[in-house]
Amino acid sequence: MINPLDVDQEIGDNHIASSAENPLRSDAFVLTDDQKIESIKKDVYNILQTLGMDLTDDSMQGTPNRVAKMFVKEIFGGLNPDRKPNPSVFENPYKYGEMLVEKNITVYSTCEHHLLPIIGRAHVAYISNGSVIGLSKMNRIVEYYAKRPQVQERLTMQIVQELQKALNTLDVACIIDAKHLCVNSRGIKDIESSTVTSEFGGRFKEEAVRRELLDYIKMETKF
Repeated sequence: MINPLDVDQEIGDNHIASSAENPLRSDAFVLTDDQKIESIKKDVYNILQTLGMDLTDDSMQGTPNRVAKMFVKEIFGGLNPDRKPNPSVFENPYKYGEMLVEKNITVYSTCEHHLLPIIGRAHVAYISNGSVIGLSKMNRIVEYYAKRPQVQERLTMQIVQELQKALNTLDVACIIDAKHLCVNSRGIKDIESSTVTSEFGGRFKEEAVRRELLDYIKMETKF
């Protein structure tokens, strides 16, 4: 059996996903959030201690606990299915049958290969099949799947699949443009590059519909 501590695969440096689903063990939720925090706190303490940090310093004393709480309840909180947003779907009373686009949704995620931030924008669109979803729920779906150790391609697919299920239509699309700090701040250290991924379902696979979506995204928002 391979020991994960002994593996430094090239696939990780190339930021390739190994699965369309986040790789979770079957016992991922045996421990409560508080139990996970207690365990992670000790691990963070050991990391900082090994690096030579003085954990008796006033500034560092609470760091292990802060990091553990942040991991469990914030940046990786989307791993817990109990936090999954309940999408408020309604009948379409206005019979609006054109494209609806929610653009520039802020994305904060974490690269699963180096545990460094992914920061960018998501643009999500759908064409109603008789149902509509609350605008804020689209943001919350993006946020939920982003709050995991992630790969951008997988995140893009998960957002589309969740909205397709909620709206009972294949006509959903998502485009994400994001910077990966594992590329920007280490390795090649290219601070200018960003990564764009897309997932087009149903009618969005048609060139004219896809072009309409891209034109909407390029529109300048004025207040």
